[in-house]
Amino acid sequence: MSETLYLKWGTVKGWEDLSDASAAALQKWADFGVSMSATTQRDTTEQKQALCDAIDVVASGGGVIWNDWNGEEMTADAAKAYVMGYGHRSETQGDKQ
Repeated sequence: MSETLYLKWGTVKGWEDLSDASAAALQKWADFGVSMSATTQRDTTEQKQALCDAIDVVASGGGVIWNDWNGEEMTADAAKAYVMGYGHRSETQGDKQ
């Protein structure tokens, strides 16, 4: 089974079967402090960058980035844009992107 990183609310919702490299990269995101719920997590800019770095590691190892809103796989670039842009209102999408 492939490693999987689940995203929702613009942050990490969960993960499965992470490689050691992916787990280490995700730990850098967690080291900033995380909420027990993705709905209440508010990542800082630095934390979002650490998550984007983890997304790159997961994707480069052949892992899957999963959008938990729509149940679809995301490219690394789409996942990073989602993470970095979440919380910035757009006229067409509101806060959910």
